[in-house]
Amino acid sequence: MKVSRVDVYKINIPMIYKVVVPIGVLDAARNVAIRITCDNGIEGWGEASPFGPITGESQQSNFHDASILARIILGKDPTAVTSRMNEINAATTAQTSLRSAFDIALHDILGRAADLPLYKLLGGEPRALRTDFTIGMQDSVTQSVERLNIGKDKGFVEVKLKVGRPGLADIEHVAAVRDAAGPEMSIKIDSNQGWDYPTAVANLKAMEPFGIAYSEQPIAAWDYENLRRLRDAVRTPICADESVFDDKDALKLVSMGAVDYLNIKLGKSGGIATALRIEAIAQAAGCKCMIGCFAESRLALTAAAHLATARQNISFLDLDCAFNLQADPVEGGMVYGEGGRITLPDTPGLGACISDEFLQDCESYSIET
Repeated sequence: MKVSRVDVYKINIPMIYKVVVPIGVLDAARNVAIRITCDNGIEGWGEASPFGPITGESQQSNFHDASILARIILGKDPTAVTSRMNEINAATTAQTSLRSAFDIALHDILGRAADLPLYKLLGGEPRALRTDFTIGMQDSVTQSVERLNIGKDKGFVEVKLKVGRPGLADIEHVAAVRDAAGPEMSIKIDSNQGWDYPTAVANLKAMEPFGIAYSEQPIAAWDYENLRRLRDAVRTPICADESVFDDKDALKLVSMGAVDYLNIKLGKSGGIATALRIEAIAQAAGCKCMIGCFAESRLALTAAAHLATARQNISFLDLDCAFNLQADPVEGGMVYGEGGRITLPDTPGLGACISDEFLQDCESYSIET
C-alpha cells in the first residue's frame, strides 16, 4: 500500500459565540483538512486548527505548506506511521497543527487497514468520556453567568472559565459563576498566560473559597521557574497548557515539580505520536493529563477522543469547541450526548470524514504521484 494522492481543503465555519482569551479571539474555525488516499482505495482524514498566538501558524501557512509535506509521503507506505512522521518532522519543527493533521490521517489509514477503531489500535477499550463547557472572557459578570446557564441547560457538570484580566478583576466573575453553578459543579479556570506571578498568587489565593479544580496556564508559557513557585505558593492545582508542546517540555515540567496536570492538544504536539509520549511521561511522574482543543470540527476532536479513550491517565476533557460551530461538516465521528458525554464510533480508524457536500464549496488542491 502506497500514498497516491493528498487532497488539501480550507475549512471555514463561523462560531455561534466568539471566545475571548487574554492572547486572542476565536470567532471562527479557520482550519485545514487533509485527505490521504492510497493506491488500494483506503483513505485517511486529518484536520489542522491553527491558532497563531499559540502555535505561530495560520490557515494560509498550513494550506500552503501542506503541499510540501504531501510530497514527502507520496509513493510511500502510510502504515509506517513512525517513519512517515519522522520524515515530516525533519522537514519542519514548526507548523504543529499541520503536522498533527498528517499524523491523524496516517493513524486513520493504519486503523482502517487493520480493521480496528483507533482507540483499539492504541490499546484501549471503551470508557465513559465527558467534556467540560467553556466560557470565554465576557464583558460583564452578568454575561459570564448567562453563558454558564447555557451550559447548565445542556446538562454540563463541568465548566472551564477563561480568566486573565488585569489585577483582581477576575475574582467577581469566578465568584458569580460559582454562586450560580452551585457547589457540585466542577469549575476550572484558564488564564492563557494572562497573569504575571504576583497577580496569579493574589488571584488564586482569593479564589480558594470557590473550590477551583485547577488553574490552567496562569502565567507565561516560558516561565517554568515561577510556575513551580506558584504551585508551591497556592492550594489550587496547576495545569500547564502553552508550556507543554512536546515530550521534552513534559519531562522538564514534571522533573521540576512545576505542575499537577498537563494539557495535551494534538495541534500543539504535532499529533498522536508525540501526545502518547507526553502522556507516558506524565503517567510515570504521577501527573494526570487533560486533552484540549482550539477550534476543531468533530473530525480532529474524534482523534482526540480516541486518544483519551485509549489512555485512562487522560482524566479531563475540554473537547466542546464543535458545540460552538454554526455548521457541522463531519460524517460519522464522535457524538455529543447529554451533559457533554462523548460517544465514539466503533468503525475502523477515526470513523469520521468531511462530507462531500461541504467540500464542494471549499478552496482546495490535490497532490498526486
